[in-house]
Formats: sequence, C-alpha cells, structure tokens
Amino acid sequence: MGQKAKVYVIDDDTAMRDSLEFLLDSSGFDVTLFESAQDFLDALSGLPFGCVISDVRMPGIDGIELLKHMKAADNRFPIVIMTGHGDVPLAVEAMKLGAIDFLEKPFEDERLTTMIESAIRQAEPVARSEAVTQEILARVESLSPRERQVMDGLMAGLSNKMIAREYEISPRTIEVYRANVMTKMGANSLSELVRLAMRAGVLKD
Repeated sequence: MGQKAKVYVIDDDTAMRDSLEFLLDSSGFDVTLFESAQDFLDALSGLPFGCVISDVRMPGIDGIELLKHMKAADNRFPIVIMTGHGDVPLAVEAMKLGAIDFLEKPFEDERLTTMIESAIRQAEPVARSEAVTQEILARVESLSPRERQVMDGLMAGLSNKMIAREYEISPRTIEVYRANVMTKMGANSLSELVRLAMRAGVLKD
C-alpha cells in the first residue's frame, strides 16, 4: 500500500480545522493542522511534500501573504485557498500568486478531496525533480576547490594529463582527485558525471 498523501490545513477557526481533519483523514490523507500561517511557515523547512489548504482571511499572515512567502521561497507545495462568499477578487489574486485552485465556502467534501488529489498529482513530479536537483547541487558543494577544478576539466573534455599540466600537478594526483569526484558525486562513469553536472546546471560550455 502506498504512503498516504500529506495535507497541511491552515485555518484560525478551530471548528473548521477539526471538520477538515475528520473529512481528510477519513478520505485517506495524512493531515497536519496549523492555527496560523506563521506556525506553518516556521515548520515548513522540516515538512515533507504535501498539499496546503489555507483560509484566505486570517489574523497576522493571511492566505495572500502566505502565497507571497511561498513564492519568494520558490516552494513547490501546491496550495488550495479557501474563500468566503464574495471573496472572488481575493481568489483571483491568489491564483495569480500561484494558488493551484480555490474553494468557496461552503463547499462539497468530494470537490475538496478531488482537488487535493489533482493538485498533488500535478505538483509532485516537479517537486521531486527539484529535490533531486538540490541533492546534486549539494554534492557539487561538497567538492573541495581542487576536486571542483578537476571536475570542470573533465566536463571540458580534458584528459587526466591535460588537467595535470594545467594545474602543474602529477597525473597520478589527478587520478586520485578524479576518483574522489566520482565518489562524492555518486557517478559510476564519466557519462553519468556529465548528466549530473547538466542536471545541476554546472556544466561549462
């Protein structure tokens, strides 16, 4: 059985939070509740990928400000905004800021669950791809300055001897650095190293 999709509910109304928790939990989602957008943002760095359901009108940071924060952080979590009757202008603004959809209260339970499933299905591949890219960039950052020079030389198509000549060190030493680069980058071949460098955007022309 697959892992439950995660949903983060942000609403200052206790009754609404409890109602959504019951609905979403019984629909098979892993639900976490937040009383305020600030509480959610404080916890965000440690949260696994999931769909955010947020009310648009809240004290402190409201739904619109939350979207601005998420956009500034280039966060890939899909966000569904809940609006009250007559909040269409706010809903339109939310969509412009990156909300994947909006719901007017009161809404049908099935509409919300369908919307969440669709949002996760659309956004998860992008979020996972971004996470992989960040992991590769972290590997690049783990290289020492000399290892990075050797990797750049390999990406430029230089042989061990040519790299050694450029930096005035022995080819044998270059071999050691090259082995370190391959290990740290998690590459089993030069072609794989090239693909990783391209994915991270560090391959020089």
